[in-house]
Amino acid sequence: MKPKKTPSIIQNDLFRIALKDIVNEKHPLVQLSETINWSELETKFSALYSDKGREALPVRLLVGLHYLKYSYDLSDER
Repeated sequence: MKPKKTPSIIQNDLFRIALKDIVNEKHPLVQLSETINWSELETKFSALYSDKGREALPVRLLVGLHYLKYSYDLSDER
């Protein structure tokens, strides 16, 4: 099944800290993530998903994990 759409309006929770408030914005991976056109990737990869079965993981997560795996020469187990 295709991944569900993320809401365009994110409501702040009193007891949750946003990840963007914790992560260093000058880190190279953060800067790289801001240069990638995620909506284009979602459009291209959504054709590979089925409409049946369990909801898929977000495309951004899967592409990001594959990038990290390739960049740091990691195995599937790591």
